[in-house]
Amino acid sequence: MQIGSFKYYLLSFLLTFLCVSCDDNYYSSIPNVPVSLQLNLTAKYPTFKNTQNKFLYFENVELAYDRVGYGGILVYSGLSLDDSGNTIYYAFDMSCPYEANRTTKVYFKEDSFGEVVCEKCGSVYDIGFGFGNPTSGPSKEPLKKYHTSISGDVLYITR
Repeated sequence: MQIGSFKYYLLSFLLTFLCVSCDDNYYSSIPNVPVSLQLNLTAKYPTFKNTQNKFLYFENVELAYDRVGYGGILVYSGLSLDDSGNTIYYAFDMSCPYEANRTTKVYFKEDSFGEVVCEKCGSVYDIGFGFGNPTSGPSKEPLKKYHTSISGDVLYITR
């Protein structure tokens, strides 16, 4: 009976520890900077709405309240769809985490599905399903990812 109680308390402790220690933060060589971008998919980007494997780049602010991350924001219409059949959008910082320099960026890899490549080190990252993990090259760190959400026809990108 006492051994059973001990196992119960040990299991409770471990589950509590795991729940408290889990979060969405991870170390990135790309610094945390303000990110705030609103894209009206109907008015300004109608060919991007509900498409797959398309990219948009935002390297400069257009409006006073825009914040485009450390090296710019890459917005990608993913390869998968949500439960309602709508495109899932992902956003990443354009700075290569291996180079960790705001002027060294990743760009769409021609003739690929969901891949971007660093213009300097040649690291290739898979962003097709929203992870940004390196698949080749010297980088071992994923791209810095930003949060996306849709309200109506507006895509919001934040940190």
